[in-house]
Amino acid sequence: MRLFGKKPKPAKARLSLPRWMLARFDAAQTTKDNARHWSAAEFLSADAEADSNVRKILRTRARYEVQNNSYARGIVKTLADDTVGTGPRLQMLLEDEAKNRLVEHDFAEWAKRIRLAAKLRTIRMARCQDGEAFAVLAQNPRLSTNVTLDIQLIEADRVTDDEMNADGRSVDGITFDSFGNPVSYNVLKAHPGGTASFGTDSVTVKAENMIHVFRQDRPEQHRGIPEITSALPLFAHLRRFTLAVVSAAEAAADFAGVLYTDAPPNGEADAVEAMDTIQLERNMLLTMPGGWKMSQVDPKQPVTTYGEFKHEILNEIARCLSMPYNIAAGNSSGYNYASGRLDHQTYYKSLKVDRAFMEAEILDPVFGKWMREWALATGTDIDACGCRHVWFWDGQEHVDPAKEATAQEKRLASKTTTLAAEYARQGKDWETELRQIAKERKLMKELGIADDEAGKNGSKSNEGDEDGKEDGNDE
Repeated sequence: MRLFGKKPKPAKARLSLPRWMLARFDAAQTTKDNARHWSAAEFLSADAEADSNVRKILRTRARYEVQNNSYARGIVKTLADDTVGTGPRLQMLLEDEAKNRLVEHDFAEWAKRIRLAAKLRTIRMARCQDGEAFAVLAQNPRLSTNVTLDIQLIEADRVTDDEMNADGRSVDGITFDSFGNPVSYNVLKAHPGGTASFGTDSVTVKAENMIHVFRQDRPEQHRGIPEITSALPLFAHLRRFTLAVVSAAEAAADFAGVLYTDAPPNGEADAVEAMDTIQLERNMLLTMPGGWKMSQVDPKQPVTTYGEFKHEILNEIARCLSMPYNIAAGNSSGYNYASGRLDHQTYYKSLKVDRAFMEAEILDPVFGKWMREWALATGTDIDACGCRHVWFWDGQEHVDPAKEATAQEKRLASKTTTLAAEYARQGKDWETELRQIAKERKLMKELGIADDEAGKNGSKSNEGDEDGKEDGNDE
């Protein structure tokens, strides 16, 4: 066959190269040395790999470890506290400043009544130990605010399939449309491991009234697994090794002394019953049988590498959460100023990413529903969908406040930052802070109290005069 009137070129013969000359990946080869290591690797989809049975096992083991391992408990709780802190604060960016302050005040009051910060911390802990968190947006008539919207947290175990709604479009309790968007959630009326008599009865919650938060590690993954999954075997090693060290030390400490002899068997030493015990009293003088000596057991535990082992394994455990060792262990004795700041850079960036994720997945959807209900309750004409706003979180405390204050002063003087950005670093609203500063200065002026800022400027000018006098004297 000819193409555009041209005679096709004859196909070139394919060279047959020996197998050993073909390029290949070492990690793709199965040998007798690595066969056992890769024996558990399987070719499964994200949902098949983390099916309901697997996730149930991971959740129960992660919860057990967090409940019984002090390090696991501290790591999960510290991560939630550092991420959420005292809770996010809303700043409206509408043109009407009075309306901005009204919305911010009412939202802050509503957030306090429903304990928004505490629920966000629980959500963060659930993501870490359960893999995912669910929250139902429902009406709570007992709220005394003008908005009765509330956030009801439910455990991941309650969102699951039953015989009535299991079909090809459902993934363990979540029904999706043809585009992959969640449509509804099947929620059991009670926890399957509880004592309630609801059995397998369930209700259907529309997707618009449900918040589902989890870390999607793979495309087409619809349910989450615990974030500490990869660290669960390490937590087990840590506890087992600690218990083994304590048991060995206790066994050695149980013996006050041991009788031994250097004489050969059937030698000149007196006959002593093997494994016999002697009751000892304090400040007593004891004689040994002829040819026998008494010695204390030399305890070998804990060995000098015990602390190093715990350090390395905790460092590996915390790595899956981008957490530095000193925060995971609650111990910074081996850190200096430079290493402390360097290790915290990755952790702080991870917190920023996590906060942005929570804003998009939780806060913005909740605020949209709150805003629509608030506008109806107050009769305010406002576009709930077009409300420009930002969220402020708690700032990270600096290791050296004096150095940070100096750097902040230089940034402001060189116009490389703004007051809004600097206050945002501390988790504060710059407009609120400036109004407070103006109020304080006004009151100080009325009471006749010297303004520190004015005194500072005056001292600077005096220092300049003194420098000039000194320069003149030098000349």
